[in-house]
Amino acid sequence: MSDALDVNAIGQGDRLNGFNREVTLERIAEYADASGDHNPLHLDEEYAKTTQFGGVIAHGMLSMAFVCELMAMNFPATWHAGGKMKLRFKAPVFPGETITVNGEVQAIREVDGKPVAQCSVACLKPDGTEALSGTITVPLA
Repeated sequence: MSDALDVNAIGQGDRLNGFNREVTLERIAEYADASGDHNPLHLDEEYAKTTQFGGVIAHGMLSMAFVCELMAMNFPATWHAGGKMKLRFKAPVFPGETITVNGEVQAIREVDGKPVAQCSVACLKPDGTEALSGTITVPLA
């Protein structure tokens, strides 16, 4: 992949190659179908208006899927072979918002004699609010 990081040269402070994703009602509906989560909070505007959010919101797991995409894009050879996430959902994502997905290498350490990158990651709303953030570890070899 052209956006993959060179794991042999990666170091603390390196930024991951991030991206933006527009969250649309269509994307939310497609995620609902793919995940089987048809909660009316995500699909029924009339119902969602009666909630604390005042309208439809995207599934939190959709934001998590964007983070998985970030890691697979940056670490295509190793992410699926042992990546681990510790994430926190912080704010709802509404249809029409474009989310910025990014991350940074916080440390390189050894686990069982093999190099592992510890990364901070986030999905940011248009106003800079974190919709989701946390820490990910990914093997480098």
